[in-house]
Amino acid sequence: MTLETVKYATYEQELPQEGKHIIGQERNNNIIVYQAFNPNISKWAIENQKFGGSHYKFSRMSWIKPNFLWMMYRAGWARKEHQQNILAIEISKENFKILLEEAVHSDYKEEIYVTKENWKSQLAKSKVRLQWDPDHNPYGEKLERRAIQIGIKGDLLEKFGKEWVISIEDITEFVHQQKSVLDSKRLENLQVIKEKPILIENKILRDKLQLGQS
Repeated sequence: MTLETVKYATYEQELPQEGKHIIGQERNNNIIVYQAFNPNISKWAIENQKFGGSHYKFSRMSWIKPNFLWMMYRAGWARKEHQQNILAIEISKENFKILLEEAVHSDYKEEIYVTKENWKSQLAKSKVRLQWDPDHNPYGEKLERRAIQIGIKGDLLEKFGKEWVISIEDITEFVHQQKSVLDSKRLENLQVIKEKPILIENKILRDKLQLGQS
């Protein structure tokens, strides 16, 4: 596996403990995001280093997550049906920011949209959804910190899947290894993906995302 890892205890020491933060691993000017799929979709994606094939549906909304442990919570450490393979997807930070700029919150925020009608109108037009959920520790327990996930659909999903992907790596074996460590109650030995808060320099975008201070 090419991703940088760190002991879980060290991971939490270096992260904010509350508020909304985009936490992920950066690689040069790129960022890693995660998705979980069934073996048919994953195999095609790894072999072709993009998304497509007869099992992948561009007609659906697809969600990406830059936070490894949030992905583990959502996919049950690669144990849930249709989420048996965890893919680490590398895209440019600039394209990631495009998704953030296009995104509309999945629930109404009066301080951003002013009226529900305005929010519903933007939601209907947008190809990107933005959602903040509780982050989770390795055992699936909720944290005070909030984690972001981004839903993509339509032609923007095709652009993401076919043009924006720089690399796709199957990290399922690593996930299974760490789940075994977790199940044996050896939390001190647990390795996770090394991550940090992703800096968003644009204040207007930070305000729209309601990001906390890192």
